[in-house]
Amino acid sequence: MGTQHGDETDHGGLARTAAGAFGWSFLNAALSRLGTLLVGVLMARILGPGEFGTFAVAMVALLAVLSFNELGVSLAVVRWERDPESVLGTVNAISTAGSVLLFCAMYATAEPVASLLGAPDAAGIIRLMSVSVVFSGMVAGPAALLQRRFQQRRRLVIDQAVTWSGTALSLGLALGGFGAWSLAWGRVAATLIGVALFVHATRPYRLHVDRALVVPLLRFGLPLAGASIVVFAVAYVEQVAVGATLGATALGYFVLAFNLASWPLNMFSQPLRSVAPAVFSRLQGDPRRLGDSFTTLLRVVAVVTLPVCLVGAAVADDVIRFVYGAEWAPAADVFAVLVLVTAARIFVELSYDLLVVLRRTGRLLAVQLLWLAVLAPTVLLAARERGVVGVAVAELVVVAVVVVPCYLVMLRGCGLRIAPLGAAVVVPLLVAAVGAGAAALVARELSSPLLATLAGGLICLAAIGCILALRPHQLRQLRDLRSGAAVADAPSSPQDPVIEAAQA
Repeated sequence: MGTQHGDETDHGGLARTAAGAFGWSFLNAALSRLGTLLVGVLMARILGPGEFGTFAVAMVALLAVLSFNELGVSLAVVRWERDPESVLGTVNAISTAGSVLLFCAMYATAEPVASLLGAPDAAGIIRLMSVSVVFSGMVAGPAALLQRRFQQRRRLVIDQAVTWSGTALSLGLALGGFGAWSLAWGRVAATLIGVALFVHATRPYRLHVDRALVVPLLRFGLPLAGASIVVFAVAYVEQVAVGATLGATALGYFVLAFNLASWPLNMFSQPLRSVAPAVFSRLQGDPRRLGDSFTTLLRVVAVVTLPVCLVGAAVADDVIRFVYGAEWAPAADVFAVLVLVTAARIFVELSYDLLVVLRRTGRLLAVQLLWLAVLAPTVLLAARERGVVGVAVAELVVVAVVVVPCYLVMLRGCGLRIAPLGAAVVVPLLVAAVGAGAAALVARELSSPLLATLAGGLICLAAIGCILALRPHQLRQLRDLRSGAAVADAPSSPQDPVIEAAQA
C-alpha cells in the first residue's frame, strides 16, 4: 500500500500517530466545547427561551441539510488506501455541487419548514444560514484529508479560529439587540472563515472531475449519505416533535437541555471518533486486534463519561439554575433524562464508526431505519401526552430497549466478543451510579445551586479516581496507547474501498 504525507507504516507507528492525534483532538474538543458552552450560556441569558427557540428551529433545518450535503463521499478520502489526493478533486466537485443544490432547496422551502417546526418567524434566519451549506460542502474534502493525515493539531487551529470568531460576532450582535439573528450571522461568518483556513491548510485546492471515479464514489457515498439522513432524523426527530407540537419556547427548553446533555459526548467521545475510523481501517484485516482496540477505546471513554453523565443527571436542577438562570428551570428534568441517553449514544456512535469501516453499511441503515420507525411515533405521542420531559423519556426507552441490543448483535456478527465490552463498562457504571446517589443526597442538603453544582463536580472527580484505583490497569492501557503498544499497525487490503464498493 502506498503512503502519503505522514501515513505510518512502521510497527506501532499508527498507534503513536493516532494517540498524538487523539490528544490534539481532545484539546480541540475541550476548547470548542468551552466556546460553545460560553456562548450558549450568555446567549440563553440574553435572548431567553422564546428567541433561543426561534434560532433552534433554524439550526435544526440547517443540521438536517448538513447531515448529507457532501453526499457521503468525503469519507472516501479517509479510507482511500492509495494517495488520497488522487480522489480529492472529484470529492470536492461532487460535494460542492450537491451542497449548492441543497442550498437552493433549503432557501426555497424556508417558510414551510419554519411553520412546520412551530416558528414561522424563523424563515429568514433559515435562509441566511443556508449559505453555510455551500461553505461546508466546499471544504468537506480538505477536512477529511486532515483527518486522514492525523493532522489534528492543524485542525485545532482551524476549529478554534472558527469557534471563537463566530462566538465574538454573535455576542456582539446579541448585545446590540439583533436577537436570534445574531447567532445566525455568527454561524455564517465563522463558516466562511473556516473555508479560507481549510483551503490554506490543504492547498492547492483541487476541484475537478475524474469521470472514472464519479460512479464509484457515489456508490460508496450515497448509502452513507442515506444513512446520515436517517441518523440525523433519529437525533433530531424529538426536536421536530417538540417544535411542531409544543412551540418554539418549549423547543428552546429542549434544545438547551439537549446541548448541555451532549457535552460529555462532544467532549470525550468526538475526539476518539476523529481518530477511530482511520485506526479501524488499518486493523480490519486482523479481527482480534480490531476487537481489542475497540474494547480499549470503549473502556477509556467509559471511565470519564459515565460518572459525568450519571452525576450530572443527579444534580440536573442545580446545574441548570446555576449555569443558565431560574427562567430555564423547566429544562432541568429534560436534561436529567437526556444525559442518560448520551451515555448510551457514546457506545452507539463508536460502534457505528467500526461497522462503517467493516462495510456493514446496509445493516447499519436497517438498524437506523428501525430506530427511526420506533422513535418517531413514540416521541410524537409523548409530546402530546407528556410534554418535553415525556419526549426525553421516550427517547431513553427506545435507545435502551431497541437500539443498544441491535448494535450488540451486529458487533457479535462481525466477530467481536460481547463479554469484554460488558466487562469494560461494568465497573465505571457501578461506581458512577454510587456517585450519582451521593451527589443527589448532598444536593438535597444544599440550598445554593452553586454549591450543589460544585459538590457534584467534586463527587464526579472522586468517582473517576475510584474507578482508576479499582482498575489500575486502566492507567497502563492509557500509557500503552500512548507508547503504541495498545494498537499496532496492520496490513491493509490492496483493494481500494471505493472500487470495492463499486464492484459490490
